[in-house]
Amino acid sequence: MRWLDARESVRMAMETLRSNKLRSGLTVLGIVIGVTTVIVISSVINGLNNNVQAYADSMGSNVLWIYHMPVIAVRPTTEMLTRKKLTYDDGIAMRSLPHVLAVDPAQRYSNPIAYNVGDVAVKYGKNKVQNTILGGDTTAIKETADLPLTAGRMWTDDEEQRRANVTVLGYDTAQQLFGTENPIGKDVEIGGDVFTVIGTFDKQKQPFGAGKNPEDNAAWFPLETFRKIHPEVKDFWISVKYDDAKNKAIVTDEITELLRRRRKVRVEQPDNFAIFGPDSLTRLWGQVTGGLFAFMVAVASVGLMVGGVGVMNIMLVSVTERTREIGVRKALGATKKNILLQFTLEAITLCALGGIIGIAIGGIITLIIHALVAVLPATMSSAWALTGFIVSCTIGLVFGIYPAWRASTLDPIEALRYE
Repeated sequence: MRWLDARESVRMAMETLRSNKLRSGLTVLGIVIGVTTVIVISSVINGLNNNVQAYADSMGSNVLWIYHMPVIAVRPTTEMLTRKKLTYDDGIAMRSLPHVLAVDPAQRYSNPIAYNVGDVAVKYGKNKVQNTILGGDTTAIKETADLPLTAGRMWTDDEEQRRANVTVLGYDTAQQLFGTENPIGKDVEIGGDVFTVIGTFDKQKQPFGAGKNPEDNAAWFPLETFRKIHPEVKDFWISVKYDDAKNKAIVTDEITELLRRRRKVRVEQPDNFAIFGPDSLTRLWGQVTGGLFAFMVAVASVGLMVGGVGVMNIMLVSVTERTREIGVRKALGATKKNILLQFTLEAITLCALGGIIGIAIGGIITLIIHALVAVLPATMSSAWALTGFIVSCTIGLVFGIYPAWRASTLDPIEALRYE
């Protein structure tokens, strides 16, 4: 029969911690700070990741965007800015590709300095909305974009071909102009022309969950209607809907080959256009959060190392204070393994307690952030909570093994003589 099993070791460890509450609390403070940091930062990042992913998903599935230059995480060079613009015919040519379901060559009129801010006012009676973005799309927008309607309908091919003065308003634009009044069939003034509202879009998602999305203050028109009111806009933004996510690489290659041929790009020259999709946003965000995770690891490591050193120190003091007790136990038959197990489990229990407290504090802070700070939609991750607990236990093992070894190697006769 063993002198001291694991359960007895834990019980004795808890008795030791209860008898030295203040000392134990100060010892695990570093562990608590480190684990709390991990929980809070990982919760904030997890919440933001969920929002960014939802925002990317809201832009449509199996969609590629083509523009004459990259617009995500790239500072345009002079060469990019002077590239030949994509054309309507480029978009129409893509409709013949085998895996392509729909293509929407679209145009946009916004503030020339801030792309996501409009430059036009929309009026209805005495109500007026400033800085509205204008967009012109074909009827294929219904397939290429995930823009659900709250009321009305989209325009038809006939309305596009005859350049009908109809428009579909963004959520914020409709709310500010009409409030609770039904906007369908009403006439609004945009840029000096009168347009009939035939539909309104639902509120679009925000990547960071707070504030208004500039895209909600917008007015969409049939492409030919848009070209009638803004003939000076020449460049096209082309959205392509393809059949299956597994065919993304094939579709990208086919579009690349098609555009290089149409734009007469020589073999040795690089592409003078850009192809990207919603996953480009998530990859960019992944690069940003990589830096945040590095910061989290650095801060948490400092706290955990300080806590680990504190645990080693307190365990060495505990071994010294209990030298005579160790001698008595050895005299009664306890082996080195028994003593090693007891003191190692004491250190692990001490750090595990610090980890649990850190997880609890981190969870409370996460709830406060989620409730009070809309721009940081924190969501606690059970995986990171488990990781924090395991790391705290590992710290106890690593920094507690040496004091436990010292205790287990004490000579019982010398230990009994210790005063």
